[in-house]
Amino acid sequence: MKHAQAESGGAIGAGLIITELDAANRARWDEFVEGCPHSTFFHWSAWKWLMEGEFGHRTCFLMAERAGKVVGVVPLAQVKSRLFGHSVVSLPFCVYGGVACEDDAATALLHEEAVRFAQRCGAEYLEVHNTRPQRSDWPAQDLYVTFRKEILPDVEANMLAIPRKQRAMVRKGIKAELRSEIDESVDRFYELYADNVHRHGTPPFPKRYFAALKRVFGDKCEVLVVVDPSGRPVSGVMSFYFKDEVLPYYAGDLFEARDLAANDFKYWELMRRACERGIKVFDYGRSKQGTGSFDFKKNWGFEPAPLHYEFKLLKRDEVPQNNPLNPKYQLFIKTWRRLPRPMANFLGGILVRHLT
Repeated sequence: MKHAQAESGGAIGAGLIITELDAANRARWDEFVEGCPHSTFFHWSAWKWLMEGEFGHRTCFLMAERAGKVVGVVPLAQVKSRLFGHSVVSLPFCVYGGVACEDDAATALLHEEAVRFAQRCGAEYLEVHNTRPQRSDWPAQDLYVTFRKEILPDVEANMLAIPRKQRAMVRKGIKAELRSEIDESVDRFYELYADNVHRHGTPPFPKRYFAALKRVFGDKCEVLVVVDPSGRPVSGVMSFYFKDEVLPYYAGDLFEARDLAANDFKYWELMRRACERGIKVFDYGRSKQGTGSFDFKKNWGFEPAPLHYEFKLLKRDEVPQNNPLNPKYQLFIKTWRRLPRPMANFLGGILVRHLT
């Protein structure tokens, strides 16, 4: 479907057209994502069908073309929530997103079409999860940072690059005879994940979502589980592979994992395995400033880099603060922690689709 066109000599750019992703042009979309230096794992076309099929979100994945060549993309999904408001996001549940493009004219046109889609949806605002600033004229949120670091080509060099205190924790896990295993199933991982988010007072994604990620992305999505000497799973992580990067994305553990140093061991094992397969970058992912997750990654020797979450406000006057640090959500978090875990898992599968 054609959405917009800028004719030769137009104010936006010459010969640009905007089309919407569908099954017929999916391969061209993904070919562009594979080659674009500003794309991320969350720009793959598969997210359109995941958003629609797993969460029922209305999507609009826009592709800019010039002379038959794809020059930019932006994935969008509508999120309607009584608790958090009505928004269009690029993308919900995804730490990165926004326009992937090297063409300034195409970038401008994609932003215009994204705003038009949000307006057609009746959304209160458009939210884009950029890794770099794109719209200085839009308000931004500076709460989040990301942590990325080069993986050295030698395994032992990566071990020695870990600061001494955290390196000691990794060696503690090794001494405790922990070991890592790669699972084809999400079963063991999900139990660890659900236990972890329940302790933190956060609704969990349903198990079917993780199974869908594994099914849809195949070997680009990996589940690593750490077991103790008895074979009991104590910590786990689901990671995404994109180009020459690995991104540990969803994680979980038992309460006892801290005493076993299982989490430090888990991330070391992921880094070691990535090094051995020639991966070049370890992306520790997003954290909120001032949190334990932020400190943990800093202690591993990673330096934070700001994420640029930008907003086009349509029916509200200020940037929303839809995150657990907002004091108005503290009662909800405390109440959620007291729910029996089976109930929390069930209700989480219903509520999580309203998150961004």
